[in-house]
Amino acid sequence: MSLHDHNFQPSTHRAEVRTRIVMVMTGLMMVIEITSGTLFHSMALLADGWHMSTHLAAFLIATLAYAFARRNRTNPRFTFGTGKVGVVGGFASAILLVVVALAMAAESFHRLLQPAPIDFLDALVVAVIGLAVNLVSALLLKDDHHDHGHPGHSHDHDKNLKAAYIHVVADAFTSVTAIAALVIGLFTGVVWIDALIGFLGSAVIISWAVNLMKDTFTVLVDAIPGSTDLVGEIHRAIEDGTTKIVDFHLWQVAPGRFAAIMAVESDQPKTPGEYHAAVAIHEELVHVTFEIRRRAGTMARVYS
Repeated sequence: MSLHDHNFQPSTHRAEVRTRIVMVMTGLMMVIEITSGTLFHSMALLADGWHMSTHLAAFLIATLAYAFARRNRTNPRFTFGTGKVGVVGGFASAILLVVVALAMAAESFHRLLQPAPIDFLDALVVAVIGLAVNLVSALLLKDDHHDHGHPGHSHDHDKNLKAAYIHVVADAFTSVTAIAALVIGLFTGVVWIDALIGFLGSAVIISWAVNLMKDTFTVLVDAIPGSTDLVGEIHRAIEDGTTKIVDFHLWQVAPGRFAAIMAVESDQPKTPGEYHAAVAIHEELVHVTFEIRRRAGTMARVYS
């Protein structure tokens, strides 16, 4: 990275290709499940299909974000790069998830009040196919779901891909519950369990959406993620008996990448290179600016 290069987004080409493949698979399966759930009167199958629609929206937003970030990698208007583009998409996707989940819950309630006959066997076949698609999608995304960094730290180079991986695993769970409801209905003829599974599916989606909102909102408002101890570690690396950080700012500029600005006050200030070397072990810090002050109050030059 050059001195003034603010492209902090790691390469996402492989993730983008795999996400597109999973998006196509999910879209096809979503159409099959929603159509089959409607024809076979299965709320569990409909719930799983609508749950897949949330995946499709998330994958579509992710691929558009990848493309936008790639096209604007060197655009000087984005002073800290385009690493937050996917975060904006994730927040929008979370809102859509809540809307879909509430619609699913309303339909499930309607089915409880007015049960409809269900073609359990046909719906079961489709649900099993849906589970298979979820498992294949999870395998496609899992290969890029790594942790990197020095011991004791977790560095997800693409949190969007990680979220997608967790999302398809959650949907696989929803598929399993739908299959369980259909099997019970097939052998017992009880139809209300199917609607109950619809409620369960909507609860899973809302839970995932709330967590996604929290994670993305934290990044968008430049709050320090609670999952990192980077602040404390930087203080321990810089501060000693004669040096103190008197002003500190840390924010996320891309998945797993942070920028920091800090004012360091000391009786015997070190060189800028020494301060940078002290935090160099933290490879998630991609842009650090130091303001160096003498304890007496005189200000030295500002270095970056």
